[in-house]
Amino acid sequence: MSAEGGTKAIVAALAANLGIAASKAVAFAFTGSSSMLAESIHSVADSGNQGLLLLGRKRSERDRTPQHPFGYGRERYFYAFVVAVVLFTVGSAFSLYEGYHKISHPEEVKSPIWAFAVLIVAIGLESFSFRTAIKESNEVRGEQSWWKFIRRAKAPELPVVLLEDLAALVGLILALLGVSMAVATGDGVWDGVGTVAIGLLLGAVATILAIETKSLLIGEGVDPQTERRIIEALESVDEVDHLIHIRTEYMGPDELLIAAKIAVNHDDTAADVARGIDAAEARVRAQIPEAKLIYLEPALDEASRAHAVEAQPETPASS
Repeated sequence: MSAEGGTKAIVAALAANLGIAASKAVAFAFTGSSSMLAESIHSVADSGNQGLLLLGRKRSERDRTPQHPFGYGRERYFYAFVVAVVLFTVGSAFSLYEGYHKISHPEEVKSPIWAFAVLIVAIGLESFSFRTAIKESNEVRGEQSWWKFIRRAKAPELPVVLLEDLAALVGLILALLGVSMAVATGDGVWDGVGTVAIGLLLGAVATILAIETKSLLIGEGVDPQTERRIIEALESVDEVDHLIHIRTEYMGPDELLIAAKIAVNHDDTAADVARGIDAAEARVRAQIPEAKLIYLEPALDEASRAHAVEAQPETPASS
């Protein structure tokens, strides 16, 4: 799967969230709605999150150094993890606190027309951002389901933006329901209930993001299908008898490390083995373009070792 893409979705989400945050803040000033305040903080946090994702992409492009010989590709994973933490601490925790406060001390929603107008506009803007993220994701997810795409994607930006936008849309609907119920019943507790629901939603999304980006930070290998393609490419070279074992790890979304031990024929010369290794690396890269780092160790398997020992002439015993 390509690690490219996502920049357009990030920029669209950033622009939408900045506009939405400002409009929600104005609505909160007129209405006093805790749901509107929670949603405003949510949009501010989302705007910061998109900034972090863009920063991570930029920093990951730095050249490798002696201290970081494999480069900075994992910067993108780190900043995606920070986004999950920010989403939880700033978005979820604040919403839960504000919702609890409103349920404990309910207040009437003032000037609800402001809240309704802003929420409807915000839903339109978030829908545009979500549509952009879906469109970019469809270009790289292939035939995978959405859940598999989020679980298996090695580039973190699109899954993060997708989940953020989805949470934002659902959160806006919850805020709209909370304000509507508070206005219809005259009971401000419903506004607090909507705010708590937003906090729980953000907490769930943040947990999913944290789990997935933590796995990428620790180090993930290729999926079974990709590993089979790598093995087939290696074993398609005449000089490679078979694969003994293989290890893979993504050093960044677009940089895959492959380390493998390959069995070679015991009669091959060093030149034959070197040519075979070069050919095997070329075939793997043709199949897997992100395989930037390939280390192949030639070895004799047990059968070849036994055959080589049997073929050696016996040393005459000394008298």
